[in-house]
Amino acid sequence: MSDPPLEPCNPYLRLHCVDIFVRDQERSLRFYLHQLGFQLAFDSRLQSGQRWVAVSPPDGAAVLTLIQPQPDSPDYKLIGRSTRITFVTEDVVQTYREWSERGVRFRYTPRLRRIRYQNHLPENRSSAALWGEVITRFEDIDRNSFTLLSLDEVSKAIEAQRRLNAEKLEAERRIAHEMEIARQVQARLFPQKFPPCRTLEYAGICVQARQVGGDYYDFLSLGPKRLGLVLGDVAGKGMAAALLMANLQAHLRSQCASAWVHSEKLLRSVNQLFYENTAASAYATLFFAEYDDETQLLRYVNCGHLSGLLLRRDDSFEHLDSTCTVLGLFSDWDCSTGECRLHVGDTLALYTDGATESFNAAGDEFGEQGVCSALERHRNLPPAEMAQRILADVQHFGSHEQHDDITLIVAKCKGA
Repeated sequence: MSDPPLEPCNPYLRLHCVDIFVRDQERSLRFYLHQLGFQLAFDSRLQSGQRWVAVSPPDGAAVLTLIQPQPDSPDYKLIGRSTRITFVTEDVVQTYREWSERGVRFRYTPRLRRIRYQNHLPENRSSAALWGEVITRFEDIDRNSFTLLSLDEVSKAIEAQRRLNAEKLEAERRIAHEMEIARQVQARLFPQKFPPCRTLEYAGICVQARQVGGDYYDFLSLGPKRLGLVLGDVAGKGMAAALLMANLQAHLRSQCASAWVHSEKLLRSVNQLFYENTAASAYATLFFAEYDDETQLLRYVNCGHLSGLLLRRDDSFEHLDSTCTVLGLFSDWDCSTGECRLHVGDTLALYTDGATESFNAAGDEFGEQGVCSALERHRNLPPAEMAQRILADVQHFGSHEQHDDITLIVAKCKGA
């Protein structure tokens, strides 16, 4: 099911750049990159033909634009002056040594200063505190000068930020590891065994938009010569939807294992369990089909899901439309059953809205018609390959990132 619309966010705002006037952009660029260890932020040409080049220190988001003014312009006189720009580092002495070895000019060796300031406390009390800074000044090749300093409080803040970043990375690593485990567990929830069926060949496929998802398909043994084809779509995305999917699957399989019952009774029981064991807003659409291997009769219950498509061997389509409402929203729930008989050469396709709601660059939807066309193109292939080809058609049609799970069941009647 599709994601809800995104909430509007505040307009983006940040400092773009600080201008540094230089005599030769290329020469200055090499200095900032190779001697100071800065990074190239951008290097492009304006429509006027003027080169626009900028650098940034390795930490933070500050950008220095290196501007080469004309010799007769007022800006040219600004070359070689104090920029009043300050760079902060944890260890001025270490940076001083490294940059000096690379040929950077410093005006003086690092100096230690102690500064006393008033720390205001509650109830009109205050106390004096000391904090220290180590400071020096350096120049670029055009004698533009900058301050380089380290502050006790800034160093503490940097170290605290490093710890927070390390903890965040570790938390993200754990989450990624747990999500991978969840993905593997959910993969095992999809059919691992296929109940034998003499007159019907069938296959299913699911490609999730995230590591885990809420789409579900299954093949159930409902008793002698009876096969259950199940496809569902749980409301929501991600882990929450995956847990609900596992819940729904457990209810279906447990009820099938306990007794061989008719579809209506089975689904009433499943709805009640799903209703009682999930949040009030939780629900799922479900297509449940029971196929009789002897008579080739297909009885189905469509619980608010997309219409199943039955491509007859004479190229006509039949729609297996909804027969009742969704599962899990109502305690007082009932369903009706539809039925049709399959003949040799007929193809049944069940799918979730991740297939129909794939959009191309022009905003067109793949839609039910796209699924019908894909069924007709690939009707002569075995079901497993047919499902793969339809999936490829959907993915090729969509020009953007996949936003919803795509799940398909394809079944072909081959007769006795």
